[in-house]
Amino acid sequence: MSDPASQGVAARALAWLHALEDIVLALLLGAMVLLAPLQIFLRNFFDLGIAWADPLLRVLVLWVGLLGAVAASRGNRQISVDVVSRLLAPRPQAALGVVTGAFTTFVSAFVAWQAARFVATEFQYESIAFSDIQAWIFQIVIPFSFGAIALRYALYTIVDAAVALGLREPSDDGPHGIGSAATEEGHAS
Repeated sequence: MSDPASQGVAARALAWLHALEDIVLALLLGAMVLLAPLQIFLRNFFDLGIAWADPLLRVLVLWVGLLGAVAASRGNRQISVDVVSRLLAPRPQAALGVVTGAFTTFVSAFVAWQAARFVATEFQYESIAFSDIQAWIFQIVIPFSFGAIALRYALYTIVDAAVALGLREPSDDGPHGIGSAATEEGHAS
């Protein structure tokens, strides 16, 4: 077991990380909400537009989608069909969580690795996205997001394994006993 002081530091660090994720998502979404109507207004009423607005909006959709998936993984709130685990006792439920968490970790890590290879190729060939801005700058969110999801689910899998093996008691503090209380504390203060 770790000491309460280090758990407090970890909880505060997670709260800050979650708050940062929320702020970045809000800023990106806000930019989309402002830029899209502005572009429509300029085109409809002045017969002009911002040349880089449409490609930037496409990039913002990618970033909001992927960073939203990272935020959803924070509390194990990804889309899932979860009929069986609700019928199980805590330890078998944790064992099922090990299987699904390990699978999610593997797939996310694989996608992160392949996306990193793709971004490296884009960097090497100096592909341009728009307005002389290199494409890899906008694509870096893909390996980052899937890597963050893989890391989170690896941690969830470790916690579930400890519960399944009886090394840790099941917790009411979120789906895996990590992260949820830190988020709530961070938003409460």
